[in-house]
Amino acid sequence: MPATPDANNPQRKFHFISGLPRSGTTLLAAILNQNPHFRAGMTSPLADIMGLVIAEASSKNDFSFDVSDEQRVAMLRGLVESFYSVNADASVVFDTSRLWCSRMQLLDTLFPGVKVVACVRQLAWVLDSMEKLVRNQPVSVSKIFRFDTNTTVYSRVEALTDPRGMVGFAYQATKDAFYGEYAKDHLLLLTYESLVADPSRAVRAVYEFLGEPWFEHDFDHVQYNANEFDARVGMPGLHSVRAKVERIERQPILPREVFGRFANEAFWTDPKNNVNQVPIV
Repeated sequence: MPATPDANNPQRKFHFISGLPRSGTTLLAAILNQNPHFRAGMTSPLADIMGLVIAEASSKNDFSFDVSDEQRVAMLRGLVESFYSVNADASVVFDTSRLWCSRMQLLDTLFPGVKVVACVRQLAWVLDSMEKLVRNQPVSVSKIFRFDTNTTVYSRVEALTDPRGMVGFAYQATKDAFYGEYAKDHLLLLTYESLVADPSRAVRAVYEFLGEPWFEHDFDHVQYNANEFDARVGMPGLHSVRAKVERIERQPILPREVFGRFANEAFWTDPKNNVNQVPIV
């Protein structure tokens, strides 16, 4: 079943991008954005805003007894529709957030038949990519590490992989979605390795999963950046995308024992784990 269209625009549909950082979410959005009927971008504040609305409509607020579940659903669905109402020319909207994998049931409630694409990558390489960005800025410090100047590669990895850290939360949320009851027919795992090695095949699989007609993309001229946001968090290049989608070989920069510690955390590579028959590209 396709995602429920926008009530104000019956032709508009909403899909969601989630998964691990440094795993191709921004790259996928940049590719999809070449399609004139699509609107996609880097992580938006929508999921965080929705969380605040859910909290204020719960027992946290003394007056929430007068808010029915039907009203909550209408408010949250309307929030998504209103947030993207300015993009009137797009018939398909993709919102990106690492939070979506932890909210599969909510998304299915708001948009029955919802489709979520979760980008994944070998965890050791996710952390290695983050460390590479840190080392590119030796005279600066990042908000990601709470502007702490007294860190080491070891403490940075611990901070990132903490259950509430940037990588740790996303990893657990992706596992939550993968093993959860809403994975079947609603979730696709797109591996970074496949996306950069054979982008045409990988993106075609995404289109098929979403039930959208194919658009001929130019994988040699993909461009996207969020320089202002990246500068604000003190990590330039966090959302930059190279013009050509290709696999680039390099040696890891993490200490060998750290890299090895996370080398076998790709749960999606073991077929025995895929009890929900989630498509994996």
